[in-house]
Amino acid sequence: MFKRHAYKVLLQRLMESRRFIQILIGPRQAGKTTLIQQVIHALKIPNLYSSADEPTLKDPHWLEQQWNLARMQAKKSEFILVLDEIQKIPKWAEIIKRLWDEDTLNKLPLKVVLLGSTPLLMQRGLTESLAGRFEQIVISHWSFEEMHQAFGWTLDQYIYFGGYPGAATLIDDETRWSRYINDSLIETTISRDILLLNPIYKPALLRQLFELGCHYSGQILSYQKMLGQLHDAGNTTTLAHYLELLSGAGMVTGLTKYSGHKIRQRASSPKLQALNTAFISAQHHKTFHETYNNPEYWGRLVESAVGAHLINSSFNSKINIFYWREGNQEVDFILQSNKKLVAIEVKSPQRKTTLSGIKTFCELYKPSHTFVVGGQGLPLETFLSQPIEYWIEN
Repeated sequence: MFKRHAYKVLLQRLMESRRFIQILIGPRQAGKTTLIQQVIHALKIPNLYSSADEPTLKDPHWLEQQWNLARMQAKKSEFILVLDEIQKIPKWAEIIKRLWDEDTLNKLPLKVVLLGSTPLLMQRGLTESLAGRFEQIVISHWSFEEMHQAFGWTLDQYIYFGGYPGAATLIDDETRWSRYINDSLIETTISRDILLLNPIYKPALLRQLFELGCHYSGQILSYQKMLGQLHDAGNTTTLAHYLELLSGAGMVTGLTKYSGHKIRQRASSPKLQALNTAFISAQHHKTFHETYNNPEYWGRLVESAVGAHLINSSFNSKINIFYWREGNQEVDFILQSNKKLVAIEVKSPQRKTTLSGIKTFCELYKPSHTFVVGGQGLPLETFLSQPIEYWIEN
């Protein structure tokens, strides 16, 4: 059983009396549909699954039709309605609020699960219209532990090929694997989940920014330097907005610098971070063996795998992730939970680094724990096998 925690949480919530709409949010191919199917199979409750994942937007009347079909069944007995890619329906949140409130008033035993692959758009609808009516579970990219248990992957395979279960059977043919990642995942996410649903005036720029984010994953790059790397880049505000959209789609994000002051953090240069190393490898056009035998590049890929793991496992927690740098001294990742701080430095045999950054950070901010991952520190495999909460609590 993959995504065990999410499975147990959703199963328990749907076993309870009708209370909240259940929301599953996560990037494409992370397993949201499979998860809900497994839960429904275990519950043995009659259900209706319907998806709005079409190249063009479905009409809002489609949503009401699906709901009314489920209502008819719920009048006979308990029933579950599952609506996938719900964010693609115009005004979906307002419609669901009205329908949910009607059924609540009439005490109809209809349970509802919504699935979405664009967290940023989902959050807008949830906070604007469905406040107090939903519970959320974030389904992130697959972890090393999940890929190892499901497919027997080694650590090095995970670092290069990332966490996409749908592509696991293709890795023996790396050209085919790369095409699948680029065409079925990257391009589909950009065209259907971002461009189709947002007013993007420079679509070529958004694609370039994604490529730049993968190329410089694990590196700090100011928006001004990004402007110099991109064609027809517009301004820094446009870049920041596009990076936010890419982050919301589970593709590339930008970590902010830890300073202890929120205003300074927001104004910092982002540390670019791909949220799945498959994105990096599929565009790098070098084989697994060529990449592994390139010490500098492999070290960067290792750091990107650590960063992706921390970010993906933080979504159902209240832990914030930053980087820290002053002058030539840097700490790869800073975890913050309330007033608790943890500093993490990633080392690999291929990566020449010192620990002076951690020493200085400790003198300035007094973190509760510091961890060195790789090298003579914690084994990389051990670190990637634990969720982010483990490193805050231990």
